[in-house]
Amino acid sequence: MERLNLGILISGRGSNMQALIGAIRAGQIAANLNIVISNKADAAGLAFAAAAGIPTQVISHRDYPDRAGFDRALDGALRAADVNFVCLAGFMRLLTEDFIEGWHNRMINIHPSLLPAFPGLDTHKRALAAGVRFAGCTVHFVRFETDTGPIIAQAAVPVLANDTEEALAARVLAAEHRLYPLALRLVAEGRVRIEGERALVDGRPAPATAVLNPAD
Repeated sequence: MERLNLGILISGRGSNMQALIGAIRAGQIAANLNIVISNKADAAGLAFAAAAGIPTQVISHRDYPDRAGFDRALDGALRAADVNFVCLAGFMRLLTEDFIEGWHNRMINIHPSLLPAFPGLDTHKRALAAGVRFAGCTVHFVRFETDTGPIIAQAAVPVLANDTEEALAARVLAAEHRLYPLALRLVAEGRVRIEGERALVDGRPAPATAVLNPAD
């Protein structure tokens, strides 16, 4: 499989980006870190990436009259950096269908729920209101509909009787930091393939921190 040349998109502190960088630098994922791009100049994750020696770029959505123009600039920057795979890590912009199709099966995202439950925002508040017993996170390939696409891996965490949104969010975030590197490693090793709208993972054992799609 072609080695991954990663572009990571962030809007804030980029804690999942930091987890990916750490795993790559530790030799756990065979990938190149080509660029980190943010739509916000004050995103704290930019300083972390720069300190790690990774090229960074700010492309502000406010500089473009519409979403399509911003996405064209984003696409151009990724391709100029020789990126062939994109990781969304707290990137808080809805992407156009043209952009998503241009990176079809070459862009993944992490979402703080066990999809398809609770897509979109306020996931922890909604999970607590629904009275679910387990919450978690999902790494998936990106499709145009929000928080849809073939699921690579999920991690579940218990919802405790006295949980607040903040406590549940912290527990889920800790799982995210383990799950995202695992999912990217599976992709980098060529162990994930798309069949229809399912992501199938081979039958090698996976860490107990993740619930993987069953092997065929």
